[in-house]
Amino acid sequence: MSLLHSTAAIHGRTVLVTGAAKRLGREIALALAAKGWRVAVHYRDSLEDASKTVADCAKLTPGSAAFRANLGNEIAVRQLLPSVVDEFGHVDAVVNSASTFEHDSAETFSFAAMDKHMRANAGAAIVLSEALHVHLSTRDASDGAVVNLLDQKLWNQNPDFMSYTLSKAALEAANTMLALALSPRVRVVGVAPGLTLTSHMLDPAKFEALHKLSPLGRSSTSKDVAATVCFALENASITGTTLLVDGGQHLLRFERDFSLMMADQGTK
Repeated sequence: MSLLHSTAAIHGRTVLVTGAAKRLGREIALALAAKGWRVAVHYRDSLEDASKTVADCAKLTPGSAAFRANLGNEIAVRQLLPSVVDEFGHVDAVVNSASTFEHDSAETFSFAAMDKHMRANAGAAIVLSEALHVHLSTRDASDGAVVNLLDQKLWNQNPDFMSYTLSKAALEAANTMLALALSPRVRVVGVAPGLTLTSHMLDPAKFEALHKLSPLGRSSTSKDVAATVCFALENASITGTTLLVDGGQHLLRFERDFSLMMADQGTK
């Protein structure tokens, strides 16, 4: 349900961005607000961060609200888009940015880990895409769009983060299936970043060194990715494909995930 909002206005384009409280999801939300979208800010636990994103989006375009949901819970996922509709009157697009990202390997793989990643990273995105299609059908509208955040590692695989990678591979396959199943009302586009933001597993120096490992000498920035999401939502001729935004990192060969590489490790 909606926990906070800046206005009850029911006009203008509305987009639901999952995982929009912080990091890349927040950057995407702000970029869309700057282009006139009212943003439904989804979060799981980060209420304070979600509140800030709502306030900052409202400075750019009036109308923003935060919605809490555990994307690993199917009931909660199925209630999410109707809650956004109740708040704003309509929804025009969904950006599936939220992602569970926990390390496992062939040695530590478990059904539980795979299920956790599949639910949050693939299942939730599929359910929200279909929910948008149903909503647009009730409005007799045919200009909806879904953007699914993927990962360049699908085109440059390594053995790390097995369950995460499998879930993103499933979502990439769903891009094609959903683009066919939901047309002509909903377009479905993937956006696959390269190394974009640092984490607790990368110190600043290591991140900077790894970020340069690409044919262009730099990987993606959060602004690059957000701009591509905006482009995918605006371009009415794109569906069933993925835009790689990674400085060409997918063209190289990395033996390990970035978070497990040494800063001075090259490519092979």
